[in-house]
Amino acid sequence: MDIDKLKELIFERGRKEGFEDMEIYYENNSSFNCKVFKGEIDDYTISKEGGISFRGLYNKQMGYSYTEKVDESAIEALIEMAKANAQIVENNEEEVIFKGSKEYEHIDLYSDDLAGMSADKKLGFTRELEKGAYSADKRVINVNDCMYSDYENERGVYNTKGLNRNEKSNAAFFYISVIVQENSEIQSAVAFGTYRDFKDLDAESVAKRAVDKALSYLGAKSIKSGTYTILLENFASADLLKTFSDIFSADNVQKGRSLLKNKLGEAIGSMSLTIIDDPFMTDGVASRSFDSEGVASERISLIEEGILQGLLHNLKTAKKDGVESTGHGYRTSYKGAITVAPSNLYIQPGLNTYEDMVSSMDEGLIITELQGLHSGANTISGDFSLAAKGYYVKDGRIKRPVNQITIAGNFYNVLKNIEAIGEDLAFTIPDMTYIGSPTLKIKNIAVAGE
Repeated sequence: MDIDKLKELIFERGRKEGFEDMEIYYENNSSFNCKVFKGEIDDYTISKEGGISFRGLYNKQMGYSYTEKVDESAIEALIEMAKANAQIVENNEEEVIFKGSKEYEHIDLYSDDLAGMSADKKLGFTRELEKGAYSADKRVINVNDCMYSDYENERGVYNTKGLNRNEKSNAAFFYISVIVQENSEIQSAVAFGTYRDFKDLDAESVAKRAVDKALSYLGAKSIKSGTYTILLENFASADLLKTFSDIFSADNVQKGRSLLKNKLGEAIGSMSLTIIDDPFMTDGVASRSFDSEGVASERISLIEEGILQGLLHNLKTAKKDGVESTGHGYRTSYKGAITVAPSNLYIQPGLNTYEDMVSSMDEGLIITELQGLHSGANTISGDFSLAAKGYYVKDGRIKRPVNQITIAGNFYNVLKNIEAIGEDLAFTIPDMTYIGSPTLKIKNIAVAGE
């Protein structure tokens, strides 16, 4: 059923039942996923899901409900559940149904070419990706994972105060994990990427990237424990930033889950550090023109030249701090509650080439991968202790690969100890957010090895 017609029927029924301000959030998702193993299809799924959530003010209390049915048959149950919910829930905090922002940015998040691509072409690319890995080098003994997925998302926020916003987006994602062996030594590496323009994908070069990385680890061994200057490569740096990105949520700051409380206007990083949240990135998987509350998205600098300039707010956290929402209210789905989350969050790249950053090191480590980010990082204190792998650098040259080491430190200190920032911005595996970073040169990192 047409969502514009359905929302009017829902609001009409809500008014008859005694609701005042009302809002619905609509979501419709579809996805395609496939995996191959030894040239054969190992997994193939096409899924569709979506629904509507409703909230409305009934006797001065906000009632909530949701349904996966997007038709007239769901209206009665949707209204009755919200009414019952409002009668039993006591909430002393005034909740806001947003009337809408003055202006909204227009951004194109939908690729017709991607939407029109056949399943055969998607499967063909995935097979070529796996084939490219095996043909790249005779030392490739297995491709653990080789997958392709894409999605389409349509969402909308509509209320009785005049808000009427909707948006449609799509994107594609690939991932490959390879294993190489030389004599008795085995090493592995991955490659992945996210695109809206499928024409830019070259299966052979993507596969070779993963194979070359795995081969570069052959001969790896540990290193003497000590304090080192490190180059945290872009993907590893993005992973670390992603792990601690919640510190910029105003909700976490207000609840004491972030050490950034009362730090606005203070220096919390090196002068070379600027961190931006940009919801208007052309290739950003989390790009959007409005958030899940209907607030217009905006590009903001959280840290600018080391100074904390702002936090991420939804309507509720903004009201507590007496500021405007930054457009970062977020629902994980139409069933979910409003939280705070970034969109496309990244460290602004510098002017340093990767080669120049390596040559600037007298002695140190390049860290290419971090492991244990969920268990080895405390997002409140900022402390981390993580297994890592990479390369040993001496006199500005890579000498050998390194593994079986652990790096430890504090994320807040890392921000202060950044000595140089590369030009090679890259983004990590996306989920509800898209987090990126260039390579960072960081001093005074504790490394446990031999």
